[in-house]
Amino acid sequence: MRLQDPLGPLLLSLTAIPVSYLVNSLSAVSDPISIAGIGVLVLLGLLVILYIFVQGDPPSDPLFYVFAIFSFTSVIDLIIWLEEDGYIKGFMEFYMKEGEPYLRTAHGLLICLWDGTVHYVLYLLMLAAIASGRSYKAVGLFWLGSLVMSMLIFLPGNIVGKYGTEIRPAFFLNVPYVLLPVWAGMRIFRGSHVLPKISAEKVSMSQKEGIVQRPYDMALIAYLLAAIAFTVFRGLMLVCMFYVLPFQCLSIYALLVPGCSWMLDWTLIYAGAIAQAQFAHMGSSLYHRTPYTYRVPHDSWWVFVILNGLYTLGPQFLAYRCFKKPAFFLQKTFHSAEDGKKMN
Repeated sequence: MRLQDPLGPLLLSLTAIPVSYLVNSLSAVSDPISIAGIGVLVLLGLLVILYIFVQGDPPSDPLFYVFAIFSFTSVIDLIIWLEEDGYIKGFMEFYMKEGEPYLRTAHGLLICLWDGTVHYVLYLLMLAAIASGRSYKAVGLFWLGSLVMSMLIFLPGNIVGKYGTEIRPAFFLNVPYVLLPVWAGMRIFRGSHVLPKISAEKVSMSQKEGIVQRPYDMALIAYLLAAIAFTVFRGLMLVCMFYVLPFQCLSIYALLVPGCSWMLDWTLIYAGAIAQAQFAHMGSSLYHRTPYTYRVPHDSWWVFVILNGLYTLGPQFLAYRCFKKPAFFLQKTFHSAEDGKKMN
């Protein structure tokens, strides 16, 4: 079995279980600097192991190393959630005490749960695609949006929030989650979508259809208008008002004016970002770790779930529409992903 095969990264990521248990059992690991140092050594050790095992048959995509290491940290995050919710014990106690204590908050634990489940599956899918030589651009863009949204809220919130005075050296272990997605995003954007074979005539016919002839797009525009109002009403200024709201307005424009090819990429990022943000927001509002006074009142529970659920599903339907029926958004001249021929 090669390490590049899908089973290789899976098994490597699962070594997070014995590693965390072993480190937790070392009584010497008790101060913040030692914990941060061990975190760095573990990540560097993983990188060295990956490099050694792929010698002679290196992966075609250097992002293999990024996704393999991030899959390991995803398992660590899942262990943190399981331990803090009382399902297991004896794995990450040392880290939660002197490493990143803010992860014990409801929002921190739900970020760990999302990273340990959704992101973990996405890493394995992208690693499998790299091993088989297939494109993973759609999955990669969804992951990129999800991870960037997570970091945009998580890191500034910890610095300016009540845990701002408890920032430890282990906080800087999050730096790779800021820098590597920038590089990964640039590489993913340069990749090509696997689009169905579409003739120039079909593109032209699709772009001549008015909005009335596209009921699905009309429904999406109605959703986006409602989502804009909901975004303004919630007043999440730093992220939703500055980034999400302008994109929602641009999406309405793109559904009315043909040829906005950027929608094929950015709707996937938008879908991933909203999915992650809403999972953390809704989960934190209902989670038993959240102080009772900050939870959603019982008599408003269904209203909260329905409205926020619709707000979450809309971007997924928008991305699905753009990905499955892209003709309306293609330029007049484009390259078919199947035959690579230029079509006019």
